Amino acid sequence: MEYRLNKYISGSGYCSRRKADQLIEEGQVTINGKRATIGMRVLPGQKVKVRGELIKHEIEPIYIAFNKPVGVVSTTDTQDKDNIVEYISHEQRIFPIGRLDKDSQGLILLTNDGDIVNKILRVGNNHKKEYLVKVNKPITKEFLTRMSQGVPILDRVTRRCEIKEINPYTFQISLIQGLNRQIRRMCEYFDYEVIKLERIQIMNIKLGNLGQGNWRNLTPDELEGLFDLLDKSETDTKAKKPANSNKAMNKALEAYDIKTNYRKASSVAKQTKTSKPDKSDKKPAAPKTFAEASKEKPVKKKEATGPRIGKTRASKKKAQPKQQPPKPRRGR
Repeated sequence: MEYRLNKYISGSGYCSRRKADQLIEEGQVTINGKRATIGMRVLPGQKVKVRGELIKHEIEPIYIAFNKPVGVVSTTDTQDKDNIVEYISHEQRIFPIGRLDKDSQGLILLTNDGDIVNKILRVGNNHKKEYLVKVNKPITKEFLTRMSQGVPILDRVTRRCEIKEINPYTFQISLIQGLNRQIRRMCEYFDYEVIKLERIQIMNIKLGNLGQGNWRNLTPDELEGLFDLLDKSETDTKAKKPANSNKAMNKALEAYDIKTNYRKASSVAKQTKTSKPDKSDKKPAAPKTFAEASKEKPVKKKEATGPRIGKTRASKKKAQPKQQPPKPRRGR
């Protein structure tokens, strides 16, 4: 499922990747009737021939853009009745690249190509995603400025971002980071509530006029641009220090949601059957930072001293039986 020509040929079982490179150099490989060169890509729908023989794969790569409605969940878990895979009902087995919150709508990419998923997620901190966000009260210049400079979330400050006002209640924001419910958390920090959140672009792929609930195949130009960006991102990542992973941070954020009874955590609470909603008006105490929580040692419980008797506990030692005084001997 790789777009590189040599891997495409070897993946069909025709020959090894090294042999494929040799055949390409010898001019015995064509793509859509034109002589191929080393490093070329194979896009969906293109015909590859080696020595005049058509190369076929049992499963051809699929890359689609989907306009996700609110309520659809970005999961392949069939136990979730609102899962994205059953909603689309594609003839091939596909899966989403990354996530988009259930309460959010807009662009999400899906594919059956595991290689490109790994590439995109590996450089997740380097590719751009754009959103349109509508909030519950008028936007101020101070809000836009402070949002763009980074917002503290637990023990981390979000990376700088590009943001611009569209109208008094709507702004467009461009992120290169992917924290759990990041935009909603950033707005909550400034006492704004997100009314509508729509993703309109991922890297070079734009939502455009794609209708809500509809999907389309990515065009050859979009795929070429996407692959070029991935190659560039991988090169940049190797040249620089690797970016901090968001996995640990996202786990801490999910734990925080459960602890503060956020509505998104209700499904987790139902599964565990241990988390009960707090009906009091008091706000939950702020959780410890992720760094502090990781250093905490588990508290050892005191061992019980024995079965409870009234308000006290009996000693573990067995009570010694009372000695009976010796009976007097009878005279003969």
